Amino acid sequence: MSQNLALYQQLGPEKFSAAIGTVAPYFASVEPEFVDLRKGFAEVRIRNQRKVHNHIGTVHAIALCNGAELVAGTCTDVSIPTGARWLPIGMTVQYLAKAKTDIRVVTEAEAVDWAQPGNIEVPVAAYDTEGTKVFSAVITMNVKH
Repeated sequence: MSQNLALYQQLGPEKFSAAIGTVAPYFASVEPEFVDLRKGFAEVRIRNQRKVHNHIGTVHAIALCNGAELVAGTCTDVSIPTGARWLPIGMTVQYLAKAKTDIRVVTEAEAVDWAQPGNIEVPVAAYDTEGTKVFSAVITMNVKH
């Protein structure tokens, strides 16, 4: 089992969310709140607050990217075989609608073949509180065994 998955299960979502910002400080900038983390799945909530806004008062595109990399990375970490390493090497994004509310950032990657080494594409989507998809991404993770 991944150390991060064990830590998530031990601490629970709230304490794990706080701890992730000490491991990777940039993630703390959006104050992510983990909802769920398991093999092939991760979900965080990013609150709609001024510090993540752009000039028009909506959640900034890069805050969405930050959340996407967080869910893709933690999902990859808890899904790859023990002893494997990973590194994000690319991200393709689409901004689909203005993010005007709290945002739910999700990777549903149960169908990904986590056992394969090399480049793995991890899908991510972000939704507003009405269920509108405001953002989608594919993050390429390079996995080495």
